[in-house]
Amino acid sequence: MSKVGVIPGPSLLSSLMWSLWPGRVINAGKSRHNEDQACCEVVYVEGRRSVSGAPREPSPSQQGLCFYYWGLFDGHAGGGAAEMASRLLHRHIREQLKDLVEILQDPSPPPLCLSSTPGTPGSSDPSHLVGPQSCWPSQKEVTHESLVVGAIENAFQLMDEQLAQERHGHHVEGGCCALVVVYLLGKVYVANAGDSRAIIVRNGEIIPMSREFTPETERQRLQLLGFLKPELLGGEFTHLEFPRRVQSKELGQRMLYRDQNMTGWAYKKIELEDLRFPLVCGEGKKARVMATIGVTRGLGDHNLKVCSSSLPIKPFLSCFPEVRVYDLTQYEHCPDDVLVLGTDGLWDVTSDCEVAATVDRVLSTYEPNDPSRYTALAQALVLGARGTPRDRGWRLPNNKLGSGDDISVFIIPLGGPGSYS
Repeated sequence: MSKVGVIPGPSLLSSLMWSLWPGRVINAGKSRHNEDQACCEVVYVEGRRSVSGAPREPSPSQQGLCFYYWGLFDGHAGGGAAEMASRLLHRHIREQLKDLVEILQDPSPPPLCLSSTPGTPGSSDPSHLVGPQSCWPSQKEVTHESLVVGAIENAFQLMDEQLAQERHGHHVEGGCCALVVVYLLGKVYVANAGDSRAIIVRNGEIIPMSREFTPETERQRLQLLGFLKPELLGGEFTHLEFPRRVQSKELGQRMLYRDQNMTGWAYKKIELEDLRFPLVCGEGKKARVMATIGVTRGLGDHNLKVCSSSLPIKPFLSCFPEVRVYDLTQYEHCPDDVLVLGTDGLWDVTSDCEVAATVDRVLSTYEPNDPSRYTALAQALVLGARGTPRDRGWRLPNNKLGSGDDISVFIIPLGGPGSYS
C-alpha cells in the first residue's frame, strides 16, 4: 500500500485552510495492509507556569504558542506502534513545550533554572555555586532553538516509554521509524529516527534535512555498546566486524577486522570468540543488527528478540531522533520550494536528484496559486517509485524493480504566490 499527502506550508496558511489529501494504491502485492501511518495537526500549547515559577493566571492578554506538525511513521513487524505514535507523539511534544511558552516568547536568554517553588525566581547566575578558583568554565550559551530541539528529543523518549508500558494491554505490535516536522516561530524542525528521509528543494537546490540510521551508518555506536556491555551479546555475537563470516578452519590465521574505534581496517589473529555471529552484518539494504532488523533508531520494538533466541535487540535500538533546523525567515521562498518527506519505500528506488527533477517537472505544469499542484506532486512521487505492472513484476521506466515497500510522502510548500519577486 502507498500513501500520499500534502499540506500547505506556513506561508500559505493565511489563504488556504490546511488539509490532507490521502490516496492509496496496492504496492506490488507486498502485503494486504499498509503499516505506514501519517499525521498532520495544528497544535496549541498553553503555558504551564511563568518563568518565575508562579502559577499562570488566565488572562486575555496572555498568549500560548501554536505549532504545525507533520509525521510519517513507517511500521515494521506490525502496525501497532506506528498507529499509536501517529496519534500521540504530537501530544508529548505539546507537553514538553508547556514550560517553554513564556521563555520562547521572551527575546532574552533562557534562565538557567526554573524554580519549583511558586514566586521564587529562577537563577541564571551559577557563580554562587563554585569558588573563584573553580575549573568550571563560564556558563554555556543556550538558545531558544536548542530548547525546542530538547523538547522534541524528550517527547520521542516519552513516546517510546509509553509504547513499552502499554504494549501488553493494548497489543501494540512491532516498532516504527519516525520522521516528524514541527514548524514553530518561523523555524522548521525536522526530527528523524529511522531510515525515512526529508529534503528541501529550493530553487532547484537540494538541502538534506535528515540522514538515515541503519546498521552501517551506526556501526560504531552499536559496536561500542557491545564492547562496553558484552552481556547484551549473550555469548552469541561478537562486537567486531569482519569482511565476511569467519570460518573455523581460519582459526589462527590473520584476517581483516575493525572495531568500535576504527573507520579503516587492520589484521588480527582469529580466535575462538571471533567465530560468533557479528553484531552488525551485511551491507546496504541487507545490513542487519543481530541478523534481525535493518534500522537502528525508532519507536517500539520492545518485544523484539533474536530469531530462535530470547536475546532482546532493543538495547541497541535508540529512540532518540536527530533534529535539524531550517530557518524559514532567512530566505525568500517561491511556490516551487517544498519540503519532501518520504518513508524508505520512496528512497529505495528514487534519488534526491530524481525527486528534485520530479518537483520541477510537475509543479511547472500548474499555476503557482493552484493547491492541487502539490497533491499531483505527491502522487507522481509515489506512483513513480511503485512502478507499473509488467510480466516480470512492478517495473520503473528504466526496467529496474519498483519499490517493494510501503510508500508514504508528504509535500510541504515553503512559499506562496506572493513570494515571487
